[in-house]
Amino acid sequence: MRLRQGGPADLPAVLEMFDRTVAWLAARGRSGQWGDTPWSRDPDRVRLVEDLVSDGMWVAEAEGSPAGVLTVREEAPAYAPPAGEPELYVRLLLVSREHTGAGVGGELLAFARRRALDRGVGLVRVDCWSGGDGALIRYYEGQGFTPTVRVPVGAREVQVLQLRP
Repeated sequence: MRLRQGGPADLPAVLEMFDRTVAWLAARGRSGQWGDTPWSRDPDRVRLVEDLVSDGMWVAEAEGSPAGVLTVREEAPAYAPPAGEPELYVRLLLVSREHTGAGVGGELLAFARRRALDRGVGLVRVDCWSGGDGALIRYYEGQGFTPTVRVPVGAREVQVLQLRP
């Protein structure tokens, strides 16, 4: 696996990852996370992905194709409670369905931890959907994150987690 800086040219691949993930989730009755409509057909979600892609996205490639993407920022989204200290906030972690279970997400999160250490930042935070069977929360706990607080975002709730690298 190779890690590279992403950019606007990656938009189609990232939207395809979202679309395949949404279809997979919806087929399993988990449309509460991201809905059941392909993100590439929703102008608001396309704009959201354009924003994420254009601002410091990293792409994990396997066999020459995108296997996962990561966006980290130095500020949390508006809905997250203030950290009170410098932090890196994982705004997007998405792994292609073809590479799920291959450690791509773990490698991208390890990169975020290294990036925090390199910058002298002692806190990495992320949030995820708190609904369903809690699998996302358990995933981040397995990656070393600790749940802190749940916050409402629109009609749903997300779990904020943190890690001290």
